[in-house]
Amino acid sequence: MKPAILAAALLAAAFIVPAGAQAPPEAEQCATCHGAEGRSETPNVPSLAGMPAEFITLQMILFREGLRDAPPMPQFAQGLSDAQIEQIAAFYASLPPGPAPDRGPRDVALAERGAALSARMHCGVCHLPDFRGRAQMPRLAGQREDFLAQTLKEYRDNRRVGTDTQMNAVMYGVSDADIAALAHFLAQRD
Repeated sequence: MKPAILAAALLAAAFIVPAGAQAPPEAEQCATCHGAEGRSETPNVPSLAGMPAEFITLQMILFREGLRDAPPMPQFAQGLSDAQIEQIAAFYASLPPGPAPDRGPRDVALAERGAALSARMHCGVCHLPDFRGRAQMPRLAGQREDFLAQTLKEYRDNRRVGTDTQMNAVMYGVSDADIAALAHFLAQRD
């Protein structure tokens, strides 16, 4: 990532609108995939409710600047001002998080395996022990299980990179079965 763009994204994130903001007009389009209350019912599309505003701001700027490709997001981000992006981020950050509407039943053995893997991999260091995320680290608790599994595989397979390569290194060599356990454990967290 170009240092100037990263610096601009982080600077923009510092001026986030306070929590409790009203839904900006642009959020109507977001709701189509991410859910009216920020909880996605769309397969492989993340829930945004309760996501850290800085994380959403950074991702939207990466989409807008063509540094991250996850169709149709780059197209939607085109032409948005920093202020519009900050309003969208503040709105979704202010929504109460919760499980994805189609979250399945908890598989106790799979969740326990995922918890052990998460502890061994130190996921709670960056995403916090309750997995609510912070700053540029996304909320994982209650996220869509299919989205988590897909994203973790993309990091492992070097098909997705963030603003640094930390997640690629963390996921290197992790099996599909372990990814399934991690995704299930995190999706079942509230």
